[in-house]
Amino acid sequence: MPTVQRRARAVVPTTLALVVVLVALVAPTRVEDMTPAAFLRLPVELLVLLAVVLALPERMGRLRALVVAAAGAVLAVVTVFKLLDVAFIQALNRPFDPMIDWRYAGSLVETVRGSAQGWLGVVLLLAAAATLLAALALVPLAVRRLARAAVRHRPAAVRVVAALTPLWLLLSLLGVQVGGVPVASGAAASYAWGQVARVPSQLRDQRAFALAAASDPQHATPAHDLLTGLRGKDVLLVFVESYGRVAIDDPGLSPGITRALDTGTRDLQLHGYESRSAYLTSPTFGALSWLAHATLQSGLWVDSQQRYDQLVTTRRETLSSLFGRAGWRTVAAVPANDRDWPQGEFYGFDRVYDARSLGYRGPRFGYPTMPDQFTLDAVHHLELAPRDRPPVMAEIDLVSSHAPWSRTPHLLAQQDVGDGSVFAGMPDTLPSESDIWPDPQRVRAAYAGAVEYSLRSVVSFLSTYDDEDLVVVMVGDHQPATIVSGEDPGHDVPVTLIAQDPAVLDRIAGWDWDPGLRPSPEAPVWRMDAVRDELLAAFGPEGETGTARAGAR
Repeated sequence: MPTVQRRARAVVPTTLALVVVLVALVAPTRVEDMTPAAFLRLPVELLVLLAVVLALPERMGRLRALVVAAAGAVLAVVTVFKLLDVAFIQALNRPFDPMIDWRYAGSLVETVRGSAQGWLGVVLLLAAAATLLAALALVPLAVRRLARAAVRHRPAAVRVVAALTPLWLLLSLLGVQVGGVPVASGAAASYAWGQVARVPSQLRDQRAFALAAASDPQHATPAHDLLTGLRGKDVLLVFVESYGRVAIDDPGLSPGITRALDTGTRDLQLHGYESRSAYLTSPTFGALSWLAHATLQSGLWVDSQQRYDQLVTTRRETLSSLFGRAGWRTVAAVPANDRDWPQGEFYGFDRVYDARSLGYRGPRFGYPTMPDQFTLDAVHHLELAPRDRPPVMAEIDLVSSHAPWSRTPHLLAQQDVGDGSVFAGMPDTLPSESDIWPDPQRVRAAYAGAVEYSLRSVVSFLSTYDDEDLVVVMVGDHQPATIVSGEDPGHDVPVTLIAQDPAVLDRIAGWDWDPGLRPSPEAPVWRMDAVRDELLAAFGPEGETGTARAGAR
């Protein structure tokens, strides 16, 4: 009996080590691909490692230990990258980029803590950190134990490797698959090589983007030739968080949203507003809104934190800086920010309002620090209501439709919003994250409700503060995460221009955008980086649309 127990104590950890190594080598990076067939594969990397370990004689034990340690370290890093791929694909519909995405760590922590208040956010962050640390620690240990077991049982291990190697070759040559997945696998080696091989192209991209950011033809445009078709108008650039094309196209999401858009179109027409709508292709998906903001403002394709960090160190003209040169007072309302924003200097705003300075006296609604209705109302009272002033250009970032789409406020009469104290007690009556997130259908419904609220907030604001000299560009920043939008829905977001002055709409007639707040399935689709130069061309001295829609990639 003691002998059986000793064997069990030896066999069980070795078996677990084998399972860990196999999972690390063959696990896919998409949740939907994690089927039993995905793990019924024979990885060539394990055969190669065991062959090398067994081929090295005893006198080369140090070299063998070095090989095993290196293999364990590489596989641990690959495993961590795969885990991050799973998370990034679920949230952003793209894999993790090790050269760039580490820069998001701080933003990710803040977003999670803001979205999941209190202990839940801390638990989620600790769980994520523990999973990654466990992979870094356990995978090398598993590789080492497996290698030691092979050396201790060399004759049996040699026979196994000798039998499995020609089997792998045969399976590979015949293309044998189970459930559509090749049984003979070299996925881990291909994955690792792919990570290394893209480094040169990313370095070339970095240099090319720096050159594009530095060579901006708008620097040479005289101030008196800028935006002449908007002189005397207040211009609001309103970003609606997570307002993606899926909100309109997906029948499971769209009924309430399309009602809000269609009734909003009619309500605005009663107040003298007309609108034109289309779609923009956003550089980001599921999160990282600031990449979309930078893209639209700068006219450059800012699809990574690396590009963003480069951009904000340049003198590239933005819409806000161009409006500022042309005589507008430029402001930003960023209610999600509760601290200083150094990158804001790049945009050239005269004033940046955040959660500390917008004057909100109500409760927080989860991640959103304040309801969209209040944000819009605050901008009106702080900047638009005063009469003796220059025209205002404002970027307003609405956040009530930010994930996790819990505790969405009820729409109030605009005149009742005040300093926000009217919202006291409301969050406690609304569904929380724990009420919504166990059920994907509830998540989708909560998303639709949040976007509908944000859109109705914009309509309420415009209907209340009727202004013939107001022009609004309302745009989504990105599609929602895949739990809402599904797999590969594209990066398109709705965009709408709203104004009372017919001359403003005449300027964009050549764009062929659809009438109303809701773009049709056949509406034009531009890249988001085309907007800056299209606006400058349409509202410049000649009033002609340019050929900027291809953008600068």
